[in-house]
Amino acid sequence: MRAAPTSGPGNRLARWVFRGLPDRYDRLAEWLSFWQNRRWRAALVDAVAAGHPRLVADVATGTAGVALALASRTGADVLGLDLDEQMARRGLGNVRTTRRSHVAIAVAKGEQLPLADASVDALSFTYLLRYVDDPESTIAELARVVRPGGVVANLEFAVPTSQLWRPLWWLYTRFALPLLGALTGGMPWYRVGRFLGPSITDHYRRYPLDWTVAAWEKAGIEGVTVRAMSLGGGLVMWGRRK
Repeated sequence: MRAAPTSGPGNRLARWVFRGLPDRYDRLAEWLSFWQNRRWRAALVDAVAAGHPRLVADVATGTAGVALALASRTGADVLGLDLDEQMARRGLGNVRTTRRSHVAIAVAKGEQLPLADASVDALSFTYLLRYVDDPESTIAELARVVRPGGVVANLEFAVPTSQLWRPLWWLYTRFALPLLGALTGGMPWYRVGRFLGPSITDHYRRYPLDWTVAAWEKAGIEGVTVRAMSLGGGLVMWGRRK
């Protein structure tokens, strides 16, 4: 892996949020999402697999969970890219443990991918846009590296729109999540728990879902589909590069 790239404020925020998490990240991400994270990942992988890719870039790969699932499901070569070197090293360890020789891991920014134009058959990215300074230009950069006809797919948290579930989501993310994070993962997960809910709310206040769909279309992605997950607490988006 090469050295971590230079960062803007959003990138530095991401490193702060995820500092100290990789050792228990996968297990606690499932527990604290009530095992919904795996359902969301499966939906993302389904969307990418529908395009029958042979080379996939997985951006913000973290501990390589999506990259490994994509390789298993599609048989494609997968390049996992992550800004945080600690996360990327854990991802590389997971790749070696599972012996997926056609999954590679590198350190890179989603806003500046080390890939040529139209060089991959598909691209996935997870929980990325809240940690970049310019989501619109980042979406354009992600689309740039995908060949015409290739699938672009995203997994992200969301704010439920239901008048019933939204208050419950708010209570969970503001109070229960920090407490459960502290009990199961210590202070690093308490920090994440306190950060996560306000971060999600603020992101959609600044960049509503309609804005995001329009940004995808402006970047040359057509047939954009949005699937709400887990009562609106998550969403999977996908489309095809023109």
